[in-house]
Amino acid sequence: MCVNDLVVQGAEPLFFLDYFATGRLDTARAAEIIGSIAEGCRIAGCALIGGETAEMPGVYHDDDYDLAGFAVGAVDRRKMLTGSGIRAGDVVLGLASTGVHSNGFSLVRRIVERSGLGYDAPSPFGGGSLGEALLAPTRIYVPSCLAAHRTGLLKGLAHITGGGFVENIPRIMPEGFAVVIDAASWPVPPVFKWLARTGDIGADEMVRTFNCGIGMVAIVSPEAAIEATSLLMTAGETVHHIGRVVPREDAYVIIESLDAAWAG
Repeated sequence: MCVNDLVVQGAEPLFFLDYFATGRLDTARAAEIIGSIAEGCRIAGCALIGGETAEMPGVYHDDDYDLAGFAVGAVDRRKMLTGSGIRAGDVVLGLASTGVHSNGFSLVRRIVERSGLGYDAPSPFGGGSLGEALLAPTRIYVPSCLAAHRTGLLKGLAHITGGGFVENIPRIMPEGFAVVIDAASWPVPPVFKWLARTGDIGADEMVRTFNCGIGMVAIVSPEAAIEATSLLMTAGETVHHIGRVVPREDAYVIIESLDAAWAG
């Protein structure tokens, strides 16, 4: 999530530091967690240069642990992605997510509690156990998005985190413009349909809370849409054409076909 937040500025991640705190240090667990962080750094092309491991009995229960971190990146100021060049008619591309990623888990926990299922129960929507399916690793978009940015094809990137489409896309929209999103233009992954159905959550609230299958949004000119799509797909992304930029009259984000997208 840290490096995805960097790349939306056109920045290349340089290094990452982690913080791991627990009530009782389990060296096997700690090694597995740090190893996973190192793998994420490898994918993002940045260095894991250090961090903090704290054993804090009395603050945490023995089996509890707290995990945090931050990344530092760099970009030439002249090449920053600011969204200032976005104009009406531009194309909105959606890069598929790998699941819930790392947002909305307070609500996820409430829904699981309501379902009566344990996290070790078989997932109702596939992917091993319910816990394993919900914790599918967040996709790291750095390699693909940096490659597209270096070609000059991108006008803006928005990382779809907490707040969903409604709160994240406006961060890159210049005054006077909005995006119209066709919610039926990509398949909503089964995990989100299960969460909506089990939690009795409306489609409008789902797109305000979760990524709903789109973890990153890229805005390009109509002339660059085919080339950008091809480049991102070659880099391993699943890309959907999900909308367009229009002159803004009211909201920054207008979502159409919500009912059709969530049917079934």
